[in-house]
Amino acid sequence: MRVAAFTGFTGPDDVAVLERDDPAPSAGEAVIDVEACSINRHDLWILEGDSAMVGTDELPFVSGLDVAGTVSEVGRDDATVVAGDRVVLCPNQTCGVCRYCREGPENLCERYSLFHGGLAERALVDVDRLVPLPDSVDATTAAAIPTAYMTAYHMLRRAETAPGDLVFVPGATGGVGVAAVQLVDVLGARSVGTTSSAAKAARLRDLGADHVIEASDPEEIATALGERSAPDAVLNHLGGEFTELGLDVMRRGGRMVICGRTAGDRSAFDVPRLFLSHQRIIGSTMGTQGDLERLVQLIAEGAFEPPVDATYPLEGTGTAFADMQRRDAFGKLVVRP
Repeated sequence: MRVAAFTGFTGPDDVAVLERDDPAPSAGEAVIDVEACSINRHDLWILEGDSAMVGTDELPFVSGLDVAGTVSEVGRDDATVVAGDRVVLCPNQTCGVCRYCREGPENLCERYSLFHGGLAERALVDVDRLVPLPDSVDATTAAAIPTAYMTAYHMLRRAETAPGDLVFVPGATGGVGVAAVQLVDVLGARSVGTTSSAAKAARLRDLGADHVIEASDPEEIATALGERSAPDAVLNHLGGEFTELGLDVMRRGGRMVICGRTAGDRSAFDVPRLFLSHQRIIGSTMGTQGDLERLVQLIAEGAFEPPVDATYPLEGTGTAFADMQRRDAFGKLVVRP
C-alpha cells in the first residue's frame, strides 16, 4: 500500500509517498480502507519538529489521526464490525486499566496517547475505537470531525455551557475555533469570535457566529469586547497572551477552557484578579468516544456540517501541510488516499 510519510522534521518538503506492506489485523484489530483523513496542527507540529511525541528514530513516520473509510478486514469473527462497514475512528488510545479509564472520562488516562497512521491507503486500528457512520454522513465529512470537533465539544462541556451563554472564541477561524463557533450555535448559546480577515469574518457569520471582531491584537480585541457584555466562558485554543486576555474580559465567575498553545507555551496573568473574581481556568485535551458518537449523530440530524476548505490526493499531502502553514484555509483540509 502507499503511505504519505514524514521523512524529516523541517516541513512540508519532507513529505514523501512510500510503499509499505499491507497491514494484517490481530484479535481486536481491523483494517480500514482509508477514504479520507483530515490533517491537524498536531500533525504539522510533528512535521516541523515541534513535538516530543515523535523522534528521528521513528522516521519515516506516518501521521494522520482523523480517519474515515470502510472496514476491509477484521482480526476475528466476533468483532463488533464486519467487512463493508462504514466507520470513523476515535483517535484516543488509552490503557484501559488505570483509575481514569475505569472511572472516566477516558481522555484523563494516565498513558493517554493518540492514533497515527491515517495518511495511507489502509490503516490498522483498534476495533473498539470505530464509530459507525450513518448513510447520510460521507467519509470526507466524517474525517473532519474527530480532533477539532471532539476537542471543541468537550471544551464546551467542561465550560458548562448553557443556552443563552456568551462564549468568547479567540482565533475563531482555526480548526477548533470554527468547530467551537458551530457547536456554540448548536447548543443555543451565543458566540464572539475573532479573525484578522474580513473574508473569514463573513464565513464565521454564515456559520452562526453572533459577533465577529476583526482584530488579532489582544488590546484591540479587549477594547472591542468591552463594548459588549462580558463573556460567560472562553474557549482558548491559542494559549500565550490570550490567556490573560480571556481572564481580563470574562465575567466574574466565568470559565476559561484551554486546549492549545499556538500563540505560546507560557501565559502570565493577574493571580489576585483570578481568585477575587472567582474565575476558573480549566485544561482540556481532545474528547471522549461518546463525544464523537454524539457529534456524528448531530451531523446526521442536520444540526451542522463541518466546512471543508480543500481535498487532496495522497500525493498532495505535502501541499496540504503547506496550505495549513499559510493559514489561508477556512475549514478542514482533507487527504483522500
